Amino acid sequence: MYFEDFGTFIEVAFGFCLFVNALLFVPQAVKIYKTKNAESLSLMMFLGFNISQIITVIHASIFKDSVLMYGSLLALISCGTVTFLIMLYRR
Repeated sequence: MYFEDFGTFIEVAFGFCLFVNALLFVPQAVKIYKTKNAESLSLMMFLGFNISQIITVIHASIFKDSVLMYGSLLALISCGTVTFLIMLYRR
């Protein structure tokens, strides 16, 4: 019984951490949008983050891990927004 409760706790904590991870990209997106400047950011790094998140979403989908899948999908959306803004304002 104890391990089931602990497992549930860890699953909730993991989901929360994935949500926070996705939120961490939002301030960067807001800053880029407000300043219209992304020169100091590494496009390669954000493209790498996106690729990693796409593979994680696919992996989670195959192995039926909905917490990981939705958390990574949120991160992909927020990181993808930053990546899009970097490309938009680097022209």
